[in-house]
Amino acid sequence: MSQPDAGASALELSRVTCSFPDRSGRGGQYVAVSDASITVAHGQFVALVGPTGCGKSTLLNAAAGLLSPVEGEVWVFGERLTGLNRHAGYLFQPDSLLPWRTALDNVAAGLEFGGMGRHEARARSRPWLERVGLAAHAAKYPHELSGGMRKRVALAQTWILQPKILLMDEPFSALDVQTRQLMENELLAIWADNRACVLFVTHDLEEAIALADRVVVLSAGPRSRPIADFQVGLPRPRDVAEVSHDPHFTQLHAEIWHTLKDQVMAAYARTEA
Repeated sequence: MSQPDAGASALELSRVTCSFPDRSGRGGQYVAVSDASITVAHGQFVALVGPTGCGKSTLLNAAAGLLSPVEGEVWVFGERLTGLNRHAGYLFQPDSLLPWRTALDNVAAGLEFGGMGRHEARARSRPWLERVGLAAHAAKYPHELSGGMRKRVALAQTWILQPKILLMDEPFSALDVQTRQLMENELLAIWADNRACVLFVTHDLEEAIALADRVVVLSAGPRSRPIADFQVGLPRPRDVAEVSHDPHFTQLHAEIWHTLKDQVMAAYARTEA
C-alpha cells in the first residue's frame, strides 16, 4: 500500500454513478446515485443526510471499494481507487463482532488477520479496551455485552488499525438516546486524537450537526446526488448533549431541514404512488 499524498484530498467521489439490476424483473437498471461528487479533506468530519433510499450507503460502499461505480471515479489521497480502500475502516450499523471471540480478542482480530502474533495483538488491544471503558469486560463474549458495549468494542476494533479514513453507516441508530450520546462523545474524543477523515451516514439531522464539520444533503432517489453542503462552524471540542442548545445549532438545523424536508416529502410521495 502506497503512502498517502499529503497534498491531496483524503477522499474524493468524482461524478459517481451507481446502478443495480431493477427488482421489477423487466431487465432494467435502477440508478441509485447519479453524477455524485463529494470531497472530504484531511482530518475532516462530513455527515451525509437524506431520505430513506437516497443512496447514502451506496456512496459509502463506493468509497470503501466494495462497489465499483458504473461511471465516475473514487480518489483516495490523490490515487484512483481500484479494489478495496486499504486506507479505510468501515463501521456498519449491525454488530460485526465475531461471537466466538471475547471483547479483547475482537479488538485484536484485525491485527491478527494482518499477520501480527496473538500475544502482541492482545497486548496492543488492552489499552484500547481501557480507553472505551471496557477494561473490566475484556473476557466477555458479545452476547454478554449490552448494545452500547458492543459498539464500544467495535469502535476500538476499528480505531486500533489507525485508519486514515473512517466510513460509518448509521452506527448508533439502534441505541437508546442516552447511550447514543455517550457513544457520539466517545467517537469525537477518539477522532480528536486521530483526526482521520470521516464520512458518516445518518438519518438523524441533530446527530449530523453535533458531530460534523460539514453536512451534505442528498436528494431523494432514484438518481440521487448532493444538492446542498452546509458548513457547521460550531467550536470544538463538543459535547453532543450541550451543543444542541447553541443558537447557531438551532439556526443551522432550521436551514438544513428547510432543504431536507422537500427531499423527504418527495421520497414519501414516491412510496405512496
